[in-house]
Amino acid sequence: MKTDQRPTAIVLTNGLLTRADAKTTHGLVRGPSRYRIVSVIDRTLAGREAGEVLDGTPRGIPIHGAVKEALALKPEYAIIGVATKGGILPESLVDDLLAAADAGLTLINGLHQSLAGNPRVADRVSAAGGTIIDLRQPPPLDQLRFWSGDVLKLDTPRVPVLGTDCALGKRTTCGLVLASLTRQGVAASMVYTGQTGWLQGCRHGFIFDATPNDFVPGQLEGAVLDCAREENPQLILVEGQASLRNPSGPCGSEMIISLGAAGVILMHAPGRAHFKGFADRHLAIPPLKEEVQLIRALGSDVWAIGLHEEGLDEAAAVRWCRATTEALAIPCSRPLRDGGEELARIVQSNTGVHPR
Repeated sequence: MKTDQRPTAIVLTNGLLTRADAKTTHGLVRGPSRYRIVSVIDRTLAGREAGEVLDGTPRGIPIHGAVKEALALKPEYAIIGVATKGGILPESLVDDLLAAADAGLTLINGLHQSLAGNPRVADRVSAAGGTIIDLRQPPPLDQLRFWSGDVLKLDTPRVPVLGTDCALGKRTTCGLVLASLTRQGVAASMVYTGQTGWLQGCRHGFIFDATPNDFVPGQLEGAVLDCAREENPQLILVEGQASLRNPSGPCGSEMIISLGAAGVILMHAPGRAHFKGFADRHLAIPPLKEEVQLIRALGSDVWAIGLHEEGLDEAAAVRWCRATTEALAIPCSRPLRDGGEELARIVQSNTGVHPR
């Protein structure tokens, strides 16, 4: 029987496993992952199982209350599994990092704030012979690409998964649709644009918000061209970031304009009235119809709406999908419910690709 050769890792959640802030952990628990996750560290849920807590599907990943309790599982890496506002390292997470450092683990950090630049952490890592991997440090300028336009000559359809706000499951939906297409025999690939995509083992991509703005279109283009050349897919899914009109970081137009997107899957949470973290500023998420019109004005179209079911029960989700499909004449799908199967069919229908 083939053994799992992936390096082992624990994931630090700072007590936030059940919140959207732990979306990196969610991606690693659900998989795929370039690491074999042997434990999630969450002091509020110790003794339970991570998959069962997350979505009711046990995945054999125990939750421990402290790093020292998981060391018997012989982890090699400790991954920061939360995404904080501004990418700042929470002081409450430092004790877990120090415990992992003292055990000689390699620390993997997806926050903007560098661990290598934190003497308290870096000194302890060095003393124990460990290593720090800071994923969101900007690459050297000589490794950055500028947009050339070559991607517009590419025959392979590019399909971004965008959203009307942050933390709506764009990367998760990309992964679900990719897996569904693969099961159907379609040669599809995915380009990641965030640190979790790299942690999950995606081959091609870059970290959008660690890239100087002038080079974002070029890095995006380069990742897609590399993917097309090395994997020869029939279509390429692209992970979106934030949203077109979130004022704290509007982005996504690059995925449409710079890539010449064939069509868009648009994630939306009707139960969320304001942009994440800005309810106190009364910054309302624009109407879904306006987002669809904006994407069309940018030169693409919305092929499907993906429902993020935050704040909705089953009946409300069904009603919303039905009403939205009727109002916008765009199919609405529930990717976490159907595993991306419906979105995969929609993408196939619009691109005309068939199983190889």
